[in-house]
Amino acid sequence: MVSPINEYTLDDNTVFSIEGKGLKLNTAEDVQHFVDTILQMDDLQEIRMSGNTIGVEAGKALASALQSRKNIKTANLSDIFTGRLREEIPPTLKAICDALEDKESLIELNLSDNAFGPAGAEPLIDFLTNNRSLQILRLNNNGLGIGGGTMVAKALLASANKAKEENRTSSLHTIVCGRNRLEDGSSQALADAFAAHGTLVEVRMPQNGIRPDGISNLVKGLAQCKSLKHLDLQDNTFTAKGSIALAKVLPTWEHLTHLNLGDCLLSRKGGLAVSESLKLGKNKKLEWINLQYNEIQNDGISVLALAIEEHLDQLTGLELNGNRVEAEDSSIQNIISALTKWEHEDALDELDDMEELDSDEEEEEEAEEENEEEDEAAEAEADELADKLGSTHI
Repeated sequence: MVSPINEYTLDDNTVFSIEGKGLKLNTAEDVQHFVDTILQMDDLQEIRMSGNTIGVEAGKALASALQSRKNIKTANLSDIFTGRLREEIPPTLKAICDALEDKESLIELNLSDNAFGPAGAEPLIDFLTNNRSLQILRLNNNGLGIGGGTMVAKALLASANKAKEENRTSSLHTIVCGRNRLEDGSSQALADAFAAHGTLVEVRMPQNGIRPDGISNLVKGLAQCKSLKHLDLQDNTFTAKGSIALAKVLPTWEHLTHLNLGDCLLSRKGGLAVSESLKLGKNKKLEWINLQYNEIQNDGISVLALAIEEHLDQLTGLELNGNRVEAEDSSIQNIISALTKWEHEDALDELDDMEELDSDEEEEEEAEEENEEEDEAAEAEADELADKLGSTHI
């Protein structure tokens, strides 16, 4: 066992940590002791700086020290800009990302909980484009917006294209990018990036204000990620259109273990489509499904029960609370029976907030779904016309 250099070094001096210290680091002098420590760590593999606030000069000094450390695997830089002016963040972030760009051992970068907005995406571009080893990217709660999300997506696409040019498989397998107001505007760029990598195993994008068109784009891109295991799109808006798009690609993810669609407004028709897709039996490895608060009715629940009974013998967690069916309904009893068949009778979460559906709401929902169908038919007709015109020669 190697003696620690000082209180900031852990695990045989492979980890440098000032995590959660609440330090306000403004100048190079403020971090000189940390710089000296880092330079003594010949086998530095992990840096933990979250829970402090780092200014431009301090950030550049730390980056300079990190530049010479070749074995860094993990960089936890979440929550390092609290209280900083907007113009302070990009140069600090750029210096640190530049220092990490050439690291061949780097596996994970965590920049979550830094409210750097779209301006904070630009300093990431060179790093995301050029680093060849990154496996896990955490950008949760950064306020990226459409512009920032698009910049990140284009950098990831450039990275995937470089991998193809160099005849190597992309290393990227996990993206966490929730609470970023990505909306529909960045969805196509993200979908293109996901499809180009094709290696994603875990994608978490909850609470992004993504609507049906954006959902459709994303799932089409993710359809190219055949090894996907964990998909979290909680608290975005699917409706029937997004749900049907998801239902079409669900069978391509035969390794899927976790599916989080809670609070996604699937609708009656959308919930039924997703259940019908699961009933095809292509997602037999599913262990946990969240379908809470989605306006799913007993027809969708009944089909889900059949899917469980016939195929989902590994399902140990199921959340259905807040849907439009009574807890005592026969469809719920069918769910319980199906889970019991696999000795997973405790898998179903509490059903204490189920929603009642009155006739006015049912009529309104049917009208909305009819409008969606008309819109989709019009889009299909327009696409068909465009194809015909494209094939016409004068």
